[in-house]
Amino acid sequence: MKSFRLSTAALLVPLALLASACSGASAAGPNSDGKGSLVLNVGDQKGGSEALLRAAGELDGLPYRITWSTFTSGPPLLEAVNAGAVDIGSVGNTPPVFAAGADSKITVVSATHGDSAGEALLVPRDSPLRGVKDLKGKKVAVAQGSSAHFQLIASLEKAGLTLGDVRVTLLQPADALAAFTTGKVDAWAVWDPYTSQVLLSGKGRVLTDGRGLVNGLGFQVAAPAALADPAKAKAVGDLVERLRRAQGWVFEHPEEWAKVWAKETGLPYEVALAAVKRSNGTRIPVALDDAAVASEQRIADTFAALGLIPRTFRFADYVDRRFNKDLPPSTTPARSYRKAS
Repeated sequence: MKSFRLSTAALLVPLALLASACSGASAAGPNSDGKGSLVLNVGDQKGGSEALLRAAGELDGLPYRITWSTFTSGPPLLEAVNAGAVDIGSVGNTPPVFAAGADSKITVVSATHGDSAGEALLVPRDSPLRGVKDLKGKKVAVAQGSSAHFQLIASLEKAGLTLGDVRVTLLQPADALAAFTTGKVDAWAVWDPYTSQVLLSGKGRVLTDGRGLVNGLGFQVAAPAALADPAKAKAVGDLVERLRRAQGWVFEHPEEWAKVWAKETGLPYEVALAAVKRSNGTRIPVALDDAAVASEQRIADTFAALGLIPRTFRFADYVDRRFNKDLPPSTTPARSYRKAS
């Protein structure tokens, strides 16, 4: 890939916008593409489901209206689901565990699986650290309750370390990026597009990534009250199907999606394309099966044992498989996926 260099200031701006432009309290107006009186409240992140559905043409002909609310990350989105302010939203593999551990009112209704290369532990390019073992006693930034949080734990465990062996600094991505680029932390556990942004800027390198350590799953999570309403449940099922088709479109059109994603987020196209090829564009719809539930249970048990969530629980109690349909197993690698004709 061609060299791509940015000043530190230029590195900070697009991704700061990516995070700060999405507030858990903000809400977009009703989507004019929808018809009828039913309104589905959908949680989103910048450059997320709304942009994806629109790019793939899946917002055409909606039999209901959508009100979009944007959030900085998965945990605050699920807080809104728990409060009943959002009917459904897309998150990574770890936020549902934290939400369920807090006994939140959430229900996982569908899953995707993708490459975990974008889940990375980054260090500055000139850092003397060469392996995860070298992190002992070092300061590591991570967003609490994020997929990167579990990836950090798993990476340390593989290297014979624990969270107690490092100095964990809990920071949301925009603040973590600033801390990383100014040398206030020694490493940063994060996900794409931040991984691709740092790598292409020349400001950092990968110490290790999530392949073989994390399950690569993402979820659509709904409010139980929405699922108990027949009309809303039908709309949730329809949205899930549209998102599945849209994800298939991304898999087949990575460059086109990268252009849309770059425009939506303010990321340089080169960064968006790298993130799509490494992570975002590798996601495929998969079944919410026993393997997926068991994998999430392992994450839940890990966080409970560390005291990072207040209780142990059965992840299966927070799963509704009614929208599964005929999908490949949750462990299916993206490279074997072929868009349904």
